[in-house]
Amino acid sequence: MERKKDLKHFRDLEVYQLSFKSAIRIFEITKTFPSEEKFSLTDQIRRSSRSVCSNLAEGWRKRKYKAVFVNKLTDSMQEASETQTWLEFSSSCSYIDNNLFDELDSEYEKIIKMLNSMEMNADKFCF
Repeated sequence: MERKKDLKHFRDLEVYQLSFKSAIRIFEITKTFPSEEKFSLTDQIRRSSRSVCSNLAEGWRKRKYKAVFVNKLTDSMQEASETQTWLEFSSSCSYIDNNLFDELDSEYEKIIKMLNSMEMNADKFCF
């Protein structure tokens, strides 16, 4: 786990970097989804994957208030779980193959574990 003193910005967080990279990857992948999915699956998975990052960034700026910080981390974990659900739909509809699903699902499991660790150690991040 990263130590607070080494971090100056939310972009310095390894979990932010991984979630951002994953969201960009999902954006690129969803460009190949059928047009009939534009206003459902495509929009939903893009929104939830981006929300992991945005909730983390919002929480980082509110570290003065531990409860708010923890709440935003929880929101981030929920969005990561939602993204996993949309990935499962994408796989079931054969928009992505099983290998890609497994890879992205594992990335989101790692993201959730990292966020959970931050939540469990919130005092190390708050001031």
